[in-house]
Amino acid sequence: MPAPGQVCAALCRGGLPSGFPAVSGALALAVVAGPAPLAHAVGEGPTYDGNGQITTSKLATYEQMVSFLKDQDARQSAMELEVIGQTVKGRDIHLVKYISDPAKPTILYLTQQHGNEQLTTEGAMEFIKHLGTGKSADILKGVNILVVPMLNADGAMGDVNFSLDNYLAKGDRHLTRYNAEGVDLNRDHVAKVQPETQALHNNVMRKYRIDYMIDLHHQGTRAERDGKLVSGSILYPTTPNADPAVVEKSKQLGAVVFNNVDSTGWGHLGKYQGGSAETISRNGISVEYGIATLLFEMRGMSDHYLDGYALGQRSNGYLIKQTVTTLTSTAAAIADGSIADADTSFWNTLAEQTSRPAGEAEDE
Repeated sequence: MPAPGQVCAALCRGGLPSGFPAVSGALALAVVAGPAPLAHAVGEGPTYDGNGQITTSKLATYEQMVSFLKDQDARQSAMELEVIGQTVKGRDIHLVKYISDPAKPTILYLTQQHGNEQLTTEGAMEFIKHLGTGKSADILKGVNILVVPMLNADGAMGDVNFSLDNYLAKGDRHLTRYNAEGVDLNRDHVAKVQPETQALHNNVMRKYRIDYMIDLHHQGTRAERDGKLVSGSILYPTTPNADPAVVEKSKQLGAVVFNNVDSTGWGHLGKYQGGSAETISRNGISVEYGIATLLFEMRGMSDHYLDGYALGQRSNGYLIKQTVTTLTSTAAAIADGSIADADTSFWNTLAEQTSRPAGEAEDE
């Protein structure tokens, strides 16, 4: 069985831009470089129509991810692996912890609430691997890091109680947005009915003092800003019940992401068009716990029943790189304190993304 690092390397063969964007703080993580950079933004990269194939065979399975986490836990003295609950089908849900001093600021990275949005998980795994290297020392001195690398493991494995016959991907499995009971976990942050949501709230949100959270998702393939397809989009809490100070901290988190991704030449970010419902984690968690939250929607999904949502595999490497950049830059900015000086004025001019004809972006 290949290690997830090898899985990521295989995914990246589609081609990554040379170099890695500068980040605040001391840590700069390297992702496997591909043979040739693209001259345009990742949003203009291969789509399903241009690539001709969507496959899941090179994505880490739940079992491979667990094996990777256990291996890293054994290798990394600063890392601790915790099981926070189980999915509908009984799969353990894992939390990766780097906590050296509870008094330090803490950031939570949450991936795969939707099981067909896997590349954020692949990026989180790469980030975890590099936190075990000497390059991470300065970051881990200044910030506590929590990672939930796959909340919806049943959906990620296509082990659900409804048909996936119309899903597009080829390979060893299908991946679905919903959990095994057909529930969207990112609409369950008020009622908290599903076991996955209960595990997150009972054993992470209420157990640890968290200052920041980035909720990592994927959207459709046709969102654009200023006439160019986006590589992703970001948004702070938009519920009127959110504390203005929390919203400002959320905007600072977004400023760090925007400055480190949009400036690369291959990243192109828009402002997400999201609602104010508190059933969504971006809004509900900011209100319930007073946590600064940021939604990041990467372009394209790993599987879907609509071809306007799924991307061909040659875009995977770019989107993994974008995830690693996001996690690295925000952890570093919190660790060295520079996030407090992040200029949020860009939000005033950042255009809301629109959708090209023939498809609408699926709401977070």
